[in-house]
Amino acid sequence: MTSTVGMPAEVQVHKSHLRTLIGTGIGNAVEWYDWAIYATFSPFIASALFSKADPTSAFLATLAIFAVGFVARPFGGFVFGWIGDRIGRKTSMTFAVGLAALGSLLIGVAPTFEAVGAFASVMLLVARLIQGLAHGGELPSSQTYLSEMAPKEKRGFWATLIYTSGTAGILAGTLLGAILSNVLSQGDMNSWGWRIPFLIGGALGVYALVMRARMKETAAFEAETPTEKHDPMWPQIWRHRKQALQVIGLTVGLTVSYYIWGIVAPSYAATTLKMDRGEALWAGVIANIVFIAALPFWGKLSDRIGRKPVLIMGSAGAALLHFPMTWLLKDSPWQLAVTMSVMLFFIAASAAIVPAVYAELFPTKIRTVGVGVPYSICVAVFGGTAPYLQTWLGTVGQASLFNVYAVILLLVGIAFVFTIPETKGKDLTH
Repeated sequence: MTSTVGMPAEVQVHKSHLRTLIGTGIGNAVEWYDWAIYATFSPFIASALFSKADPTSAFLATLAIFAVGFVARPFGGFVFGWIGDRIGRKTSMTFAVGLAALGSLLIGVAPTFEAVGAFASVMLLVARLIQGLAHGGELPSSQTYLSEMAPKEKRGFWATLIYTSGTAGILAGTLLGAILSNVLSQGDMNSWGWRIPFLIGGALGVYALVMRARMKETAAFEAETPTEKHDPMWPQIWRHRKQALQVIGLTVGLTVSYYIWGIVAPSYAATTLKMDRGEALWAGVIANIVFIAALPFWGKLSDRIGRKPVLIMGSAGAALLHFPMTWLLKDSPWQLAVTMSVMLFFIAASAAIVPAVYAELFPTKIRTVGVGVPYSICVAVFGGTAPYLQTWLGTVGQASLFNVYAVILLLVGIAFVFTIPETKGKDLTH
């Protein structure tokens, strides 16, 4: 069978799939890169954009703005979810990555506290709110788009692209941080070196925007009638409140554990455990490579044995090993690499397949916003506050309470797995 332009149909399908994977992956990587380098370079941001009179307060304020950025995510989930369900998944994804690039550029060119006083901190806050809106829309849009484009028998494997590309973006930021820390002096890093990753993120965002503008819309969205696409949004959300609650329940443990072990751990090791910053970043690189390698394993396994067993195995493993890995982590880079790698292997089980699981819970006409709003609320409330809560409890000598909190949330996630149907192989066009 050949197409009208003489190209075999299987080649056309392959090229279409490749375009989908590249366009989704690059944009998602840029979004996560923009989001994560804030945590990686937060000590330098604290030094440049806040008063140097009290370094501890400046660092806590920087983490507080990190949390405030999450406040915008539910709004982004609704706005971009509305766009995704009314206008199209592709349009929502394109706008989201462009907005994220703008936020990154604003941070990269922000004036210092010494130059303009508190306005520097305000500009940082605005930039993070912009990024929060963008990231709140990016994840549900890209997750929905990818899940609808994937062959149903391989949807679990395809879903791993979200965290694979996202972690690649985080890894790029971590590698850049390690290189800059080794190449530049402490003075240069504090002065201007920390700005480089944000400026690069802005430039990459423009490229991702162009790539996404060339992608095609999903068949599932195009199959919906105009009437279905324009049904009132809030009544639909209310009708699917059970699924929304399930998204929150499945996400609480994942988001806190991932931010602890996947993003914040190197900065925590450097600031709290007094580990060499460059060595801590390299340990993070090793662990994130392990994480990326584990994702396709769990994704393929879910296509074979089902989503629910994989979710349970991942959360149970992370809960059982959280305290042992915390006790192992002291002040050595190898300890950081081992503990992060072990925890991220089990965290990868949920991370690999939740994009597919979320999409499989909702019908087409409410899929993007149905996932986006509860997911963003959950990440804002639990993930956004995790770094600050961890640091604050550490400063008052109650670090163990945070670990108990993280394990309880993982157990909550396991409980919610038993409330969802097994959705492996579900047809998303209905």
